[in-house]
Amino acid sequence: MRLILAAALLAFPAAALAQAEPLHGTRLDISATGDVTRVPDIARIGAGVVTSAPTASAAMEQNARQMAAVRAALKRAGIADRDIQTASLSLSPEYRQETNGAAPQITGYSASNEVIVTFRDIAASGRILDALVSQGANQINGPSLSVEHPEPAFGEARVKALATARARADLYARAAGKHVVRIVSIAEGGTSVPGPRPMYRMAAASQAATSIDPGTQTLTVNLNVTFELD
Repeated sequence: MRLILAAALLAFPAAALAQAEPLHGTRLDISATGDVTRVPDIARIGAGVVTSAPTASAAMEQNARQMAAVRAALKRAGIADRDIQTASLSLSPEYRQETNGAAPQITGYSASNEVIVTFRDIAASGRILDALVSQGANQINGPSLSVEHPEPAFGEARVKALATARARADLYARAAGKHVVRIVSIAEGGTSVPGPRPMYRMAAASQAATSIDPGTQTLTVNLNVTFELD
């Protein structure tokens, strides 16, 4: 990363890094954005079991049995322990609303257990989800797709943002009859990964397998750069 940024700065005067030097010419502040596109390589999906029973213990026991089958299916699919994380575990009463104004009556209990699974092979994730459903999973949330190691991509975006800032500074300088003397300061305004939420499509088991389309993501870096013009 440092090598990339250093290479981008070779085109600027050596004094560009001397930020302590007083400003003698005209100050110009530029905000610029750099974008790069990548295909997500990991998917995080919530998979869980919701069960109901007349008693709390029965609901939890049934939930534990189904969840054990779901976890076993994940292991058979090659999902490592580090990629399975408990997200939520809950037990709550179920009520029947009385029409005569009496207090609601407890009719049973609902137990819920969900794990977040990290799929490092997005192409195989749909097939694995189908296997989980066949083993008792009845709650699927997601997916959340991302680039596992985004820093190299953000590095490219930083270089693009800096080049854009310099090009704009040159344009303003020419319009004002001046030239760019140096970069006074560089401040990163943040990074982001915008884009629409990917869709999870699940078809009937007898028709087709579930599929998850990774699409692409745009990784963005915002820079605020101050130049000196003379």
